[in-house]
Amino acid sequence: MLTALTRGVSSTIAECELEYLQRDVIDVARAARQHRDYEACLTDLGVRVVSLPESPEFPDGVFVEDPVVVVDEIAVITRMGAESRRKESESLAEALAQFRPLRWMREPATLEGGDVMRVGKTLYVGLSRRTNREGAAQLAELLDPFGYRIVPVKVDACLHLKSACSYLGDHTILANRQWLEQGAFQDFEIIDVPPDEPSAANVLRIGDTVLMSASFPKTRELLRRFHVREIDVSELQKAEAGVTCTSIIL
Repeated sequence: MLTALTRGVSSTIAECELEYLQRDVIDVARAARQHRDYEACLTDLGVRVVSLPESPEFPDGVFVEDPVVVVDEIAVITRMGAESRRKESESLAEALAQFRPLRWMREPATLEGGDVMRVGKTLYVGLSRRTNREGAAQLAELLDPFGYRIVPVKVDACLHLKSACSYLGDHTILANRQWLEQGAFQDFEIIDVPPDEPSAANVLRIGDTVLMSASFPKTRELLRRFHVREIDVSELQKAEAGVTCTSIIL
């Protein structure tokens, strides 16, 4: 049975870090309802949800994917590129220790989990404003004993690698190639998001279901061969969120 580790929406989410979006008013109550609906959706898909309480200390705390990279054998606690977020790691590490042995990254590495896309035993690591080459190198060092391979991919004009692409399974990737290094994933089938839905490439596959934001109807049409479930995360998207960043799937 899959387990999803989540954290409630902080009452201070309006103070979240932003890289590319202009700051907009976030309705905190609505964002919290959307996140509860997201958790309920995961439960409906057969996932056991373990939810940590929100903390005003962590405006970005709901985005639990970023402080960690989890594989079958261990959980790597990252050193996040956003310095203001680094205190999130301690409480998240305490919760993860129940599920995996922990390893920690060290300075000068920076890496955020949103920059890591796993395909089998290969982890594609986005080199972005939040993740540097030393972060990719330390991840490679930590995971090499377990047979994982790290492939760096340059990312531009978006927050994380998984803002620009997601793995759909079946050797297929949904992508906005304008935000990725040219030639990345050339051995995969690539489904390109429509130009007027540039942020639509972040999706989450759970079993046979692809979970995606309801904000992108044209992209939904491109995924007709998949079993797709849409969910409203529009308020969280104002904080540069997608559907992968608000859970850690174990």
